[in-house]
Amino acid sequence: MTSVKPKNYDLKIHDIELGGKFSYQGTVTIELVVRKPTTEITLNAYQLQVASAEITTEHTKFEQTFKASNINYDEKARRVTLDFDAEVPPTPNGKLVIRFSGTINDTMAGFYRSKYKPTITPATSVPEVDGNHYMFSTQFESSDARRAFPCWDEPNLKATFDFAIEVPEDQTALSNMPEKSVEKSDKAGFKVVSFERTPVMSTYLLAWAFGDFEYVEDFTRRKYHGKSLPVRVYTTRGLKEQGRFALENAHQIVDLFSEVFRIDYPLPKVDLLAVHEFSHGAMENWGLITYRTTAVLFDEATSDHKFKRRVSYVVAHELAHQWFGNLVTMDWWSELWLNEGFATWVGWFAINHLYPNWNVWGYFVQDGMQMAFQLDSLRNSHPIEVPVRDALEVDQIFDAISYLKGSSVIRMLAAHLGVETFLKGVSDYLKAHAYENATTNDLWSALSNASGKDVTQFMDAWIRKIGFPVVTVAEELGQIGVKQTRFLLTGDVKPEEDETTWWVPLGLSAGSQAASVEASALASKEETVRNIDESFYKLNKDQTGYFRTNYPPERLAKLGHAAEKLSVEDRIGLIGDASALAKSGHGTTAAFLAFVEGFTNEQNGLVWDQITSSLGGIRTVFANEEDIAKGLKSFTLKLVSPAVEKIGWEFPANEDFLTGQMRANLISSAAGAGHQAVIQEAQKRFSAYQSGNKNVVHPSLRRPIFDIVVREGGEPAYESIKQEYLNTTSIDGKEAALYSLGKVQTDELANAYLDFLFSSSVATQDIHSGAGSLAANAKTRLALWQWIKAHWKMVRDRLSGNMVVLDRFVRLSLGKFTDLEVEKDIAGFFEGKDNKGYDRTLRVVADTIKGNAKYKERDAAIVREWLGAHGYL
Repeated sequence: MTSVKPKNYDLKIHDIELGGKFSYQGTVTIELVVRKPTTEITLNAYQLQVASAEITTEHTKFEQTFKASNINYDEKARRVTLDFDAEVPPTPNGKLVIRFSGTINDTMAGFYRSKYKPTITPATSVPEVDGNHYMFSTQFESSDARRAFPCWDEPNLKATFDFAIEVPEDQTALSNMPEKSVEKSDKAGFKVVSFERTPVMSTYLLAWAFGDFEYVEDFTRRKYHGKSLPVRVYTTRGLKEQGRFALENAHQIVDLFSEVFRIDYPLPKVDLLAVHEFSHGAMENWGLITYRTTAVLFDEATSDHKFKRRVSYVVAHELAHQWFGNLVTMDWWSELWLNEGFATWVGWFAINHLYPNWNVWGYFVQDGMQMAFQLDSLRNSHPIEVPVRDALEVDQIFDAISYLKGSSVIRMLAAHLGVETFLKGVSDYLKAHAYENATTNDLWSALSNASGKDVTQFMDAWIRKIGFPVVTVAEELGQIGVKQTRFLLTGDVKPEEDETTWWVPLGLSAGSQAASVEASALASKEETVRNIDESFYKLNKDQTGYFRTNYPPERLAKLGHAAEKLSVEDRIGLIGDASALAKSGHGTTAAFLAFVEGFTNEQNGLVWDQITSSLGGIRTVFANEEDIAKGLKSFTLKLVSPAVEKIGWEFPANEDFLTGQMRANLISSAAGAGHQAVIQEAQKRFSAYQSGNKNVVHPSLRRPIFDIVVREGGEPAYESIKQEYLNTTSIDGKEAALYSLGKVQTDELANAYLDFLFSSSVATQDIHSGAGSLAANAKTRLALWQWIKAHWKMVRDRLSGNMVVLDRFVRLSLGKFTDLEVEKDIAGFFEGKDNKGYDRTLRVVADTIKGNAKYKERDAAIVREWLGAHGYL
């Protein structure tokens, strides 16, 4: 594929079949450089039929045209080779014209169709099949532009794009750039919409869409080339008002990033589009950003308020990519983290700027960082920068390491260099490599120049080595010894797995006022830190460092009683560390329970999120040990009861965002621990809700109430919530109902639910959500696995059109088991099967189950003894 290099693609899509097979015709004219004489040209193409191909070369002022005499497909490599009878000579100005046909698929990859039920009567040309209407859009990252048109589908083969599409006159077409012209088609009732030429960019960022769209619009407050830029949120007809919250965030964030990166937003418009079926959360196509509906639509009256944080963050994350990823693109997928790690960090940076009272860094530590730690504490984790050979491999690394470990180490580096210095280095990097590709080393070089520090030296191990350290503290008089070792959840790290020495910023707070001491870093395996004030000290201030800290038990207990000296991030980090160290055997579950017992009066919702999440993880492991499970339930009930009884059920006007989120979590946790008054109130409210009083269930309490109703109410409750799923018009209400159905308590209902999940009533994009709910439920986890085994062929056929979807389903369905017998059964079942596309996930699942089983065996007696001694058994 190296004998030619594309410069421009002129792509025309026409003769779209709106219904039936949803076929289309296409012509792509590619301006290219032929570098050396060749008799064949190989491009990427997948699920396309090439009708003809010819190349015209300008060579010493003579034009020659060569027709392809043979067209060969390599289905496995997703390539097509065009053979020419005569040798095509080198030329700087070749023109390759390919006529081809394809299908608008329904697998959320390439050029695809999404089904939806319109809220108001749609345009007459919108196709309808079995009561569903359709919109059309693209999803090309990582390697699916080749599903839509023949191209060189690699991130470092950048080119410009001209695009035109023939669509019905009563529908709207969109692409990366503004419309250039709209002309009547030769076909009655159709028009041809052409778009301006794009800047130089990678194929995975090209996008187009058409459908029965409407939009809300605002403008940037900053001027770009003397004008404010139009920012729009497009939806299918009837939903545009739910785009206003995203819109309000989007125009401010475009301006913020233009300032922060010191580079003006590079395109003439910003469009956001809600897509009804979507494999990921969103996609940063340059100038036409596409979103799953729950990541861009929000209705103040009917949406769970937690979606405010999700929508604003996802909008910021995708807008960050317009510079970091689109303007400057990683050279190859092995450096995917460059795109995703940075966009995650700077996305939260933007939300912190817009909503300072949301404490987004506390949320990041509780949610993102803990998720990164979880995957990264397994033997089968992978380095942030990982070798990638092909498309199916890259799809599996869109994971917690690339996004969340990536952003955690970026946050650690930004805290060390100072955020201003860090952003100056980022700006220099973007300016130096604009419209080009770059590597991790290019970023380190720019940051080193901006800070005067050797960034490569202290960041290399974090990026290129697997895992992360636990820093163990040993106390001596007036000083502490600190030692780093690789942290594994199984607690059995071998010498050959512990050869990395990370640069660890200790982030020491000390003294009675907890003033930060001069920041020092651990750059060897162990060191001594002198002149420590023993009355109070803590490592990893605000949890900016990506490591766990193992304190002596007495010190952990003292820190538990010094909450007033600890930030929210500090408290979250201590709880997360204590529960992880119990699992690995560095600590014990008894020590963890004693530690969190002191948090009964905690006022912060994010800290409560960490408490209930850590406790939930422990309860999952011991769910099948009847007496321990009962004791942990009693422990949880006693811990959360004062807080849940204090916070109540009502949402006062002007209540802050985090308090509302805390109410939902506490109600959910208390009910799960058997708080009878909470359970009865939830059932009473649902009964009134069903009788027509919809206001009695606040949107932010929909999930906890639906969960309680299904868990406590047997088949009648299951059927009620199923009807809620089928009939609700609330976009996130549908998601809530689907998840809550997984709280059923019998194998029979679990099987009925799985049959429903895989019926035509549930969109493929949402199936993983229901499976994840059943997997998190100790009563149905095994039934889920038995059902998957019995129906594997159907499951694979339904989900493998897009391996991202199948991989996610496998990960969420199988990762919660705690028995080695089940792990053996899973391994035996998949042995000998073609597991490409989810092979990495199967290794992660095996690791997770082994870790859980080992933990259960090691700690069961200790937990039983502690619960008994403290009156919980």
